[in-house]
Amino acid sequence: MAVRKLNCLSEVCPIPILRAIKEFKTMEAGDILILHSDHSCVGVDIKKWASQHKYPVKVVELEEGEWEVYIQKSIEK
Repeated sequence: MAVRKLNCLSEVCPIPILRAIKEFKTMEAGDILILHSDHSCVGVDIKKWASQHKYPVKVVELEEGEWEVYIQKSIEK
């Protein structure tokens, strides 16, 4: 299992989600993507996208106005 990080500070929607989708295409099942953002709607948008694909997701507010979003690519059956 690999952990990948995307720095999306100062990027507004839809750029962070587009970058996450692009990164996910290169990831293996079980890998985790950590997306770092300071744009408030990123957590909502990523959660919506992840739930559509049944990917586990967790949003952590590091400090006011800054978040990390953890998304795991599901184990393929």
